[in-house]
Parts: sequence; structure tokens; C-alpha cells
Amino acid sequence: MSENRYTKEDILRMAEEEDVEFVRLQFPDIFGVLKNMAITASQLEKALNDECSFDGVSINGYGELSKTDLFLRPDLNTFEIFPWRPQQGKVARLICNVYNADGTPYAADTRMVLKRVVEKAKKMGYVFKVEPECEFFLFHIDDGGMPTTVTHEHAGYFDVGPVDFAENVRRDIVLNLEEMGFEVKSSHHEKAPGQHEVDFKYSDVLNTADNLLTFKMTVKSIAKRHGLHATFMPKPKSDVDGSGMHINMSLWDEEGNDVFYDKDDAYKISETARCFMAGILRHIGAITALTNPLVNSYKRLTPGFEAPVYATWSAETTFALLRVPSVIGTHAKLELRSPDPTANPYLAFAACLAAGLQGIEEKLLLAPSVDTNVSAWTDEERRNLDIERLPKNMCDAINALEDDRFIVEVIGEAVAGQYIRAKRQEWNTYRRQVTEWEIKEYLNRY
Repeated sequence: MSENRYTKEDILRMAEEEDVEFVRLQFPDIFGVLKNMAITASQLEKALNDECSFDGVSINGYGELSKTDLFLRPDLNTFEIFPWRPQQGKVARLICNVYNADGTPYAADTRMVLKRVVEKAKKMGYVFKVEPECEFFLFHIDDGGMPTTVTHEHAGYFDVGPVDFAENVRRDIVLNLEEMGFEVKSSHHEKAPGQHEVDFKYSDVLNTADNLLTFKMTVKSIAKRHGLHATFMPKPKSDVDGSGMHINMSLWDEEGNDVFYDKDDAYKISETARCFMAGILRHIGAITALTNPLVNSYKRLTPGFEAPVYATWSAETTFALLRVPSVIGTHAKLELRSPDPTANPYLAFAACLAAGLQGIEEKLLLAPSVDTNVSAWTDEERRNLDIERLPKNMCDAINALEDDRFIVEVIGEAVAGQYIRAKRQEWNTYRRQVTEWEIKEYLNRY
């Protein structure tokens, strides 16, 4: 997205011409959950002058660091009008960065974390572009308006109506996204009943992270209008595939050339791309704590389903953690298949980019590709090739993050400290729970 897409005057004029009545000043908490403050159009000029403040004590990950009021500084390029809201008295949004009262960036603003890594890439002569593949479930709502895990359809991968009950829901999602400037590549029914995917075209990484927050909000809003609940929970049902968010990554130079592409390579990928992959594989344990942030995330990353379990790469199998998709023209990309859509995209993308750049800087050697399903191998076979397993649970992932000083420094000591403490508390709360499975399995037997 161009740095000069809009000026303050442009936004004030558009708000007046389009009859915008409310503007949501949006920002992510430390876990990537979208927060906002709504203002009326009469306060828009004040907001554009960075004069809107809030108390951050009750925002997840902000409390311990908030000693004074915080200020929202809108990114003018993110001004959009929500097409599903009223056509009279419209609602618009601006995504904001968070600043301290003295004008310094707020330490727990994860959007600023990504901007710092983007700036490093820029100094190295690179532009990082990302294209996510985001899956989600559509479920029924009960009589009290609360979400369930019930779906009455039995459609599968790429099925069509009338078997696919949600064609019209996806259609409305796509049309609303396109009205907000998304270039939607495709949408389809996924493998599990009630599971869907909508893919939008790659863009620079900061724009893509912003778009992901907007995408999830749009999907939930449109689903609700259809009387359904959309969830991005990775594994809402134990007996079907979970929802992932494969991340397709490419690196470009300042002249617009794809530096991951090499026409003379067997897989059409450059040595730069191989070093980038090696950097990600070096830090994959810590990265996983950010790309798969929930207790539930690790119920998706298990053998027997399509999600990866081991840290391998390949151009010939979909079982690998890092996949090299078939190259079309002169555009090569790398697909990281482990992330799920509950990740804070700013932290997840920042960690992947920083690790990849380190791989390029240090000219890391990439291990040979593994073109079969490693999950079917014996432990000894995997040990002989030094194949690392992804963390088995959130506790293992958080330990890996805490031990990885490089990734901690990438996201910042303040963010890492808050994130690790919160996730440890979440894990400890989970460990104390007694599940229905345990009651069914043990109560009568013992």
C-alpha cells in the first residue's frame, strides 16, 4: 500500500461526502484481538491530529506497562467504510498505532513490532509480501444467541450447493471484502462439514496483517447477519481437520524483482530463498509460540490430519512444514503450513521475516528436502536426519520462545515478557481442568 494513499484532508472530505457518522479507531491487543474506540464524525479531525487517548490498563498485555493514558495515532492509509453497515450514517474505520503521552511508541504495540522488522528489511533492500490462506468454521447459534459447534451440512472439499449450505454466506463475505478494496482470489468449502476458506491476494506484509484483522471481523459480521457464528478456533471438533492459516511468503527487491526466484534451479528457488527457509527452521520452536498461540492450536498439530508435525521442507509433498509451491512465471514463494488464524499476524509475520533475514545475513545452509510423510517414519529414522518435531503443546512452545533470545529481541522484551506470562497462566489454568473425556474414560472404571 502506498505511503501517501490519503491525506487528512482526503479523509475528512470522504467522511463528509459518504455521510460517515461513526469512525472506529482500531488497534490489536498483544494477542492480535481487535480493539476499538468509536468516535462520531465531529471528533474525526481530533483523531487525525493524534489527540484521542484511552486508558490501556484493561487491554490484554497492556496493563502492566500502562502508567499514563495512551494515544491512538491513525494510519491514514487504513481508512475504510464498512459496506455492511447502514448506508445513511455510515461506519468507517482507521487502524492505529499506540503511543505514549510523550510521543514515543508504546512498547506493547505489536503493529510497531512488525514495522520495525519491515524497516530492517527495507534497509537490506527487500520488500516482504505475504498471502494468507485463512480457514474458518460456520456453526449454528442456540436459542440464547450463543455459538455452538453444530452444523447441519455434510459438505466436503470443494463441494457445491445444494450440498454446500453456505455458498451465499461466502458470496456475501467476498462481495463485502471486495467493496473494501480486497482482491479476493478464491473461496471454497473446505474438507470438514461447516469449514470454509477465503483467499485474498498477497500484499506488503503490514498491509496484509491489517487486512487479516479486517478479514476476520468481516467474516464474523457477515456470518452473524446470516444467523451463524464464524469461528477461527483451530480445532473446534476433535474428529475433523482443524483450521489453519497457511502463510505464502515472497521477498522482492526495490526494483520489483522476486529474489526467491531462480530460473536455473530445479525447484526454481534461489539460494536466498533457501537461506530464508533455513532461518525459519532454526527458530521454528519459538515462532510456533506466536503462529499457534492457543492450547487448542496443538490439537490441530497432531499426526493423522493434514497439519504439519515435523520441521521439514519440500517441493513435492504437502506434508512438509515449509512447502515450495509450483512456480508460475517468475514468481516463487514459500508456504509455511503450521500457523493457524488465531495468531497475532503482526507478531507472527515479524518473527518469520526476522528469522528469514537472519538466514540470509548468515548464509545459513538448508537441510535436504524431505519428500515423504515424516510422521510415518520411526523415531530413529527422524533422529538420524536431525528432524525436529514442532512443539507438542503450548507449554513446550512458550519454553522455546523464552529460550530463543533472537525472537525475544525481535518482538521486544516488553511484549515477550507479557506474552509469556499470560500464556503460562493460560496453560496452568488449562492443566487444572477436568474434561468430559476424562469423566467418561475414568469415572466408572476406577
